[in-house]
Amino acid sequence: MTGPELLVLWDIDNTLISARGFGKLMYREAFRTAFGRELNGPVDLGGRTELDVIAEILEQHDIEHTEEASQLLAGALASSFETRRADLPGHSEVLPGALEALQAFANDPRVHQGVLTANLRSVALVKLEELGLAHLVDWEVSAFGDDHADRAELVTFARERARHIRAFTDDEVVLIGDTPHDVYAAITAGVRLVAVATGRSSKEALRDAGAETVLDDLRDLGELTRQVWKTGAQGNRTA
Repeated sequence: MTGPELLVLWDIDNTLISARGFGKLMYREAFRTAFGRELNGPVDLGGRTELDVIAEILEQHDIEHTEEASQLLAGALASSFETRRADLPGHSEVLPGALEALQAFANDPRVHQGVLTANLRSVALVKLEELGLAHLVDWEVSAFGDDHADRAELVTFARERARHIRAFTDDEVVLIGDTPHDVYAAITAGVRLVAVATGRSSKEALRDAGAETVLDDLRDLGELTRQVWKTGAQGNRTA
């Protein structure tokens, strides 16, 4: 065996950072830029890919869901984040334990880590650059919300991008995330999951979605590391 033994893929929003509604604000600004009118109603992000969210927004506003319309809104969203990137630190924070966990895995030669996020690639980069985390993950083995509308498919993208390191087996790929969408992605793709109740979903909701390992947060690095290194064949439900 050559290369790292684990491919660890991190969700971003409410797992590594909290942006406190900044994304919804950017969606409203982007919709106004793209279509010249106001976005009506709430924007439900919650772990869904940007392509999925964009499709729903277009439908809700009676805009034909064409590739052109989708790309128009996605481009405006990317531009909004880039233009407002300096405002992001004032609206967001790195969640407790996230920096230490990223640093620990980055320093472990057995681990290769990227992100698996619902965000557009450009948006994900802005978020982690502005909060000082971007240098700790490999962007070339990551997957993003503009790769595919189905979050489970993002796992395939990340694994294919990591093949230059080596082919990681199902038990050697670990997703870390905070929503039932992360749980769905891991179960559907057949890889492992460490869920954290750092977002809107409770530990019970994550377990109900199918998560076996659920941590309160990332502050206990020892426990996080122990769960990440468990094999998929082991029962690993935690209290």
